[in-house]
Amino acid sequence: MSELVDILTGVFSLFRYFKGPELLVDFQGYDYSLDMWSLGCMFAGMIFRKEPFFYGHDNHDQLFKIAKVLGTDELNAYLVKYRIVLDPQLEALIGRHNRKPWSKFVNAENRHLVSEEAIDFLDKLLRFDHQDRLTAEEAMAHEYFHQVRAAENSRGRT
Repeated sequence: MSELVDILTGVFSLFRYFKGPELLVDFQGYDYSLDMWSLGCMFAGMIFRKEPFFYGHDNHDQLFKIAKVLGTDELNAYLVKYRIVLDPQLEALIGRHNRKPWSKFVNAENRHLVSEEAIDFLDKLLRFDHQDRLTAEEAMAHEYFHQVRAAENSRGRT
């Protein structure tokens, strides 16, 4: 039985790295856009070669790590829009952070994986406000996948 608990604990802590902000602030009105956040986390990890991209030790630390990248202005706007009140201890932990440009995560090791289209795609997935994220349909139509669509089309024509 304890082995099962250890396995489940490991699985749930892994999921934390992909949890959307709406779950981390206890917003109950989440939808498919939560999956788009998770996709954004995985995509960021892939192109920046940093897995997991947001590495929090618990849910509060996870939100802190996200706020350090996306900035607290966007977080606060999200909280106000949906009338969410953070626990004062969590608010103190998060502090105040400016948004980091995605270029800060580009280095010699990952430069070949990063393009303007990749950054634009990522930026439209990793948004605090779940209503501002790309939908699955919009993601599939994004310019980042142009080469994939072109290859599919050329295969269909031969």
